[in-house]
Amino acid sequence: MIVGELKALSDIKSMIKGCRKVLVVGCGGCVTVCQSGGLQEAETLARLLALDSPDMTVESLAVPRQCEWEFLEQVCPVIGGYEIVVSTACGIGVQAMNEYFRDFQTVPALNTRFLGMPVRHGLFEERCQACGDCMLHLTGGICPVARCSKNLMNGPCGGSQNGKCEISREIDCAWQLIYDRLKELNQLERLLVLQPPKDWSQSRDGGLRRMAREDVMLDDRE
Repeated sequence: MIVGELKALSDIKSMIKGCRKVLVVGCGGCVTVCQSGGLQEAETLARLLALDSPDMTVESLAVPRQCEWEFLEQVCPVIGGYEIVVSTACGIGVQAMNEYFRDFQTVPALNTRFLGMPVRHGLFEERCQACGDCMLHLTGGICPVARCSKNLMNGPCGGSQNGKCEISREIDCAWQLIYDRLKELNQLERLLVLQPPKDWSQSRDGGLRRMAREDVMLDDRE
């Protein structure tokens, strides 16, 4: 299960500033179960974003899962009518959208808090460490926390060569990937802005992590 909570509305608005046509894409997977990013939440977010922006068109839809290519095909017929996508999926879904739709930027509406289960079956590649302070809108939808071997917030380091990490020539340099993606998006100027040290208190703070949604919790006595 991947659990996340909605970013502050002001933060989301700052990511889409200057855009007039916005698509909010929800996910029918984990974030629907925890009631933070499904179709209902995507529709609500779209209404909130458009509420005080009469010159902005904000529409919404949801796919069964944003982390699987076959479901992202459902977005293909409509995405061309928008300037930017706001995803209410986890950080993995945001990255999948950016990888699949190379001509569009997808920004995160949620802060992914933690990942748990399944514990076995098949092979998986980590794309999100659930740091609790998602910065994918700054890095072209590629996570430096999960994909940079040194978790660098400003990269690349001096050890990368020919687009590969010094840890292993089988590992792509995350910051080379970020550079290439920002170049595709015409946003290379983002690399000139130094990012402050990561606030890791949002990620691991000792012991079992838990997020409570008191608004949807049932009383144990019921």
